Amino acid sequence: MLFDVCVNLLNSQFNSDREAVIERAHNAGVGKLLITATNLATSTQAIVWSQPPSRWCTAGIHPHDATDLPPTWLEELTHLAQHKHVVAVGETGLDFYRNFSPRTLQIEVFDQQIGLAARLGKPLFVHDRDSKGEVYQRLQKAGDLPPVLIHCFTGTRADLEAYLAAGFYIGITGWVADPRRGDTLRELVPHIPLERLVIETDAPFLKPHNTPADFLDDHNLPAKFKRRNEPALLPRVLEAITHLRPESAAEVARATADNAAILFGLQDSA
Repeated sequence: MLFDVCVNLLNSQFNSDREAVIERAHNAGVGKLLITATNLATSTQAIVWSQPPSRWCTAGIHPHDATDLPPTWLEELTHLAQHKHVVAVGETGLDFYRNFSPRTLQIEVFDQQIGLAARLGKPLFVHDRDSKGEVYQRLQKAGDLPPVLIHCFTGTRADLEAYLAAGFYIGITGWVADPRRGDTLRELVPHIPLERLVIETDAPFLKPHNTPADFLDDHNLPAKFKRRNEPALLPRVLEAITHLRPESAAEVARATADNAAILFGLQDSA
């Protein structure tokens, strides 16, 4: 069974068929999902939608949501992050590509969540988009860290080497199947040690370009979902990765699921 370590299940694109999305994922062999939170509201909702041993969640503030936080945000997040269904702090990090929040504020909110994860002993679920090494520097400055996942890795060879040297896990999405943007990632995927690799859809974003043309028709889905990604498409991410590596699809599937269980402390979960 595959483990999708990033599903934005609370995104409005899933409002009409959230339960069906989960069912399709399980039917596609995706037995475990990590529901990703990006603000206080989705952190609260993610806990409700978690259902161990098949669904867990994160609690955190995405860099896009670092603006206009209430004064009590860290206290509220601390309370949410201690819930037994929450297995990581995040999605947090830095996004210097879109800069929806001021960079100084992104850094401040990221630093606070690094500290929170360290205090709680829970892994960090990290977003890094064009930070030019700032994410790595903030993490290194923090010192003793819990396990770290660099989610949706799209960085450079230097970024990858730094993260691997620090012992971080690397998440690969459908970006690897993108013929226009994925060249650098395809070059780097073979250099990720199998024991540090996890796979994710980041649904509803980053729909794999190798998705079968008849996916919507096969599942009686309307045309409006043509560009929507969902966890049932995680096998397409796996397929793209195994074309780049020496291991079989079964070996990568087993290893990435085991890695996710280790990363999030779920080894004893059924």
